[in-house]
Amino acid sequence: MGFEQYHEPASELSQKTRTFARMIVSMIEEAEAINWYEQRISVEKDKTARAIMRNAQKEEFKHFGMNLEFLLRHKAEWRTVLQDILFKPGDIVEHGEEAEKDGG
Repeated sequence: MGFEQYHEPASELSQKTRTFARMIVSMIEEAEAINWYEQRISVEKDKTARAIMRNAQKEEFKHFGMNLEFLLRHKAEWRTVLQDILFKPGDIVEHGEEAEKDGG
């Protein structure tokens, strides 16, 4: 059985790299689920069904966030760059450009 998260032979990858790949794929899957719920919620007419979908989507947000935090704890350079971008008021693009200048 092949695994799409590996672009190199799995047997040649370290355990740390394989864990990293799993977490990246998990984060992608959570983002896809968030997107699917967003689309379903936007077209669902039944109020109760929408509420259930919103609840489920919040779980996916939580899972996405936990995956991201795991990756940031294991990739210090990612955390450094993202701290210059995330949760800051103002222009997102400008923050990104500044983060790049500061070492991103």
